[in-house]
Amino acid sequence: MPHTIRQRNNPNSPNIRKNGPKWKHLQNRSEAVNTNNALDYGLSFPTGYTAFKALLSARIVAAIWCHITDCDETFNYWEPGHYLLFGKGLQTWEYSPKYSLRSYTYLLTQLVPAFIYNALLQPDKLLLFYFQRCLFAVACAACEVYFYKSVCREFGIHVGRITLIFLLFSAGMFISSTSFLPSSFSMYMTMLSIGAWYHRKYELAVFTTAISAFLSWPFAALIGVPIAIDMLFIRKEFTKFTKWCLISCSIILLPMVRIDSLYYGRLVVAPINIVMYNVFSKHGSELYGVEPWYFYLLNGFLNFNFIFLSALFTPFALLAVNKLVSVNARNPACLPYSLSILPLYLWLAVFNFQPHKEERFLFPIYPLICLSGALTLDALQKIYFRIFVRTGQHYLHYTSQIVFPTVFITSLLGVTRILALYK
Repeated sequence: MPHTIRQRNNPNSPNIRKNGPKWKHLQNRSEAVNTNNALDYGLSFPTGYTAFKALLSARIVAAIWCHITDCDETFNYWEPGHYLLFGKGLQTWEYSPKYSLRSYTYLLTQLVPAFIYNALLQPDKLLLFYFQRCLFAVACAACEVYFYKSVCREFGIHVGRITLIFLLFSAGMFISSTSFLPSSFSMYMTMLSIGAWYHRKYELAVFTTAISAFLSWPFAALIGVPIAIDMLFIRKEFTKFTKWCLISCSIILLPMVRIDSLYYGRLVVAPINIVMYNVFSKHGSELYGVEPWYFYLLNGFLNFNFIFLSALFTPFALLAVNKLVSVNARNPACLPYSLSILPLYLWLAVFNFQPHKEERFLFPIYPLICLSGALTLDALQKIYFRIFVRTGQHYLHYTSQIVFPTVFITSLLGVTRILALYK
């Protein structure tokens, strides 16, 4: 039987979830709306609600037990946040009006719940700290569920399930999910923008990319390059792209400039300032240390173990599947692999060649690492089936000896790394 690669429906849509169990099982093709994909026939998968409960549990654990791993989080975000809440706090040079690299608007938007909580109950500061981190946990889990559902829609239930497990147990997600850092917020926005793109909700994809680039980290605009390519050169939606870029600037950038200018006492466009300082200044970011070219390889393996290594080989694995495995014609509505997984490799290509490297610089693509790792594992199952089995209903019935040990080992390694961080 020829094997299709990807599923075209959203298995977690309300029509499929309605009155369903916590773990959904596709009984017949009529449940898979607008698809004739035999690969996802008969597969069990967690609904969005079940996935949210699992992810939220993992993120709350991170909020409570994960220590602060980056000095920037302490001195550039918690300290200024303390100043905004209580009127006192340490200031770094980046918040000096002379440089004005950091945005107060980002801080204010993140701390709105803390302002309300503190005004109403005046809790102990430690409780306020954990309250804020738990809110980050809820936000991250919600974004992850949206991303998981979009992966199921674009790549199939099986890839979605594996991606969900990788998200749950990876040390990288444990560290980044509740950090008070722009790169963590950009990670949330990456899941929303890429998820919206996979759902073909281009307006939301552009808007969330703009939020990430303007409000948190301007370099996160790199994630939106493939979305722009899709809209401008494939779909020819110039008007929609331009319209939503202008809407995003009006809603996000203009108020941000106004707020930051009030705090700094002069006209400030923080995203431009940080780009000018880090990219176009004489010394650049390497003033704060340089790392060898393999820094991200070591750090990626530390945080994602074999998931990271497999993610690096996803393009080759997909190419091998295309050459070795007979596949049905791909749905024209489907994004080409060369575009749908491009954000990860574009990010790695740019940041790996920067002399100054830090762990948090990869936070925005952590969910994409999990996705690419899942795609590689799925591709290996298809290749194994094609070489050693050849006949049967479909490849998942004959390749469980590949997926289960892999998921178990990577999850175990992730948990042991998390325990090491806690201790």
